[in-house]
Amino acid sequence: MLIQLRRIVATFFARVMRTRFARRFLSPHFAGVQQRVYRLTGNRLQISALLMPTLILHTTGAKSGLRRETPLICFPEDGGTFLVAGSNWGHAHHPAWTANLIAHPDVDVVRKRRTILVHAQLLAGDEREAAWPLLESQFPGYRRYEQTAAREVRIFRLTPRS
Repeated sequence: MLIQLRRIVATFFARVMRTRFARRFLSPHFAGVQQRVYRLTGNRLQISALLMPTLILHTTGAKSGLRRETPLICFPEDGGTFLVAGSNWGHAHHPAWTANLIAHPDVDVVRKRRTILVHAQLLAGDEREAAWPLLESQFPGYRRYEQTAAREVRIFRLTPRS
């Protein structure tokens, strides 16, 4: 019952988040609000975690070289890896964190208050296509962001490093 309710709520929010309204009025503010809530709760609560699995991605800026922190929804895979996708709310440009991962693929993430060192691999071809069913199972209609953005959404596999 709880799983069905969560799926219904996720489907509703997936539709809302793909709208022009969400891109214009929510996307510019959501990450900042989420980060403030995360800090105010002692790194315990992420707003998006109420609906789906999340992590905090720490990257090195591709141009600036500065440390960056980005809250993301994630898609856990068997074996301890995660998928993350640069949908950027359907905006026409790729989110900056994807360029950071391409430039500096060895990063760390915080998941459930635990820091994990990971290596990011940009998926392409058949591997990228094989990732979509998992993304869509957690975030129904997720691939529609590609249509809205008129670009290929970058998908990365984050693999723990020793």
